[in-house]
Amino acid sequence: MKNELQQHISLKKLNSFGIESIAEQYIKIQDERTLVDLFDQQLFQSEFFILGGGSNVLFTKDYPGLIVHMANKGIQHFIEASHVFITAEAGEVWNDLVWYAIEHDFPGMENMALIPGTVGASPIQNIGAYGQELMHIFYSCRAFDTETGEFVTFSNDDCQFSYRDSIFKKQHKGRFIICSVTYKLELFGKVNTSYGAIEAELQKRGILEPSIKDVAEVVSHIRVEKLPDPSTVGNAGSFFKNPIISSAQFLSLKNQFPEIVHYPINENFEKIAAGWLIEQCGWKGKKVGQVQVWKNQALVITNVGDATGNEIFQIASTIVDDVQNRFGIHLEQEVNLL
Repeated sequence: MKNELQQHISLKKLNSFGIESIAEQYIKIQDERTLVDLFDQQLFQSEFFILGGGSNVLFTKDYPGLIVHMANKGIQHFIEASHVFITAEAGEVWNDLVWYAIEHDFPGMENMALIPGTVGASPIQNIGAYGQELMHIFYSCRAFDTETGEFVTFSNDDCQFSYRDSIFKKQHKGRFIICSVTYKLELFGKVNTSYGAIEAELQKRGILEPSIKDVAEVVSHIRVEKLPDPSTVGNAGSFFKNPIISSAQFLSLKNQFPEIVHYPINENFEKIAAGWLIEQCGWKGKKVGQVQVWKNQALVITNVGDATGNEIFQIASTIVDDVQNRFGIHLEQEVNLL
């Protein structure tokens, strides 16, 4: 194989929490054909995990199987009528792809600037931020089936997207390795500045008619203000999803907590700000040992020293219990636990 298997490799620099974990086997994939070699050697019949940017995983122990690190690179596009189709390899950094689109004046990704991680993880998680979600720009992805050894293509409908969810997290969890993703953007799409603090920051900067570059820069500024830099403070971004509850449950909570932060979805459901729930339980900025809930955003749990994955998991579990006990809402984690 072009990239040889390695034994007993430290993953500390390959996960954004900076957790020390030893992988029994490791391989860096720079050519998708290497996946066929792994299949032929029957290595997918034993335990394995697909690693991208390492920004959405918490290692709680040494990993006893094979880490398949997707590091293939390349971005290309073509224009058809009023749309542009951009195809990026799985190992591309997501934010690099966003800026590729911006530099070519292709709207549709700018609100998702600075989301950590790689392209390959984007459809698995159905990433999104500030009013944009991947499901609205996703066209297709090419994936390797670890059960059959074949490459297959998934359409948007095939992926069964929902809030921070997809078929790759449910019935196909762990089966398919995403090799590349194609996005479909409108060439003449309008900028979306209605979500969160974007409009206020644009006004602060005196920008009345923002470009997609303006929006991306403002979103990046807001994220940097709220979220810690993983290169200096170990974290995986938002540890929890914003929970979606019924309108009836929301109205009951609003009677008890008039200041509850929420986002209407439709007449039947409301999305609740998980950060607000956690903050109300007294966790914002709280430090326990080498683990701290971020002072500017309670959704983020940080490793401020040499915390173990188990120590971070224990804090997260306590937060879940506290929110459940106070609000009757169960927080679901975004981060993969290994």
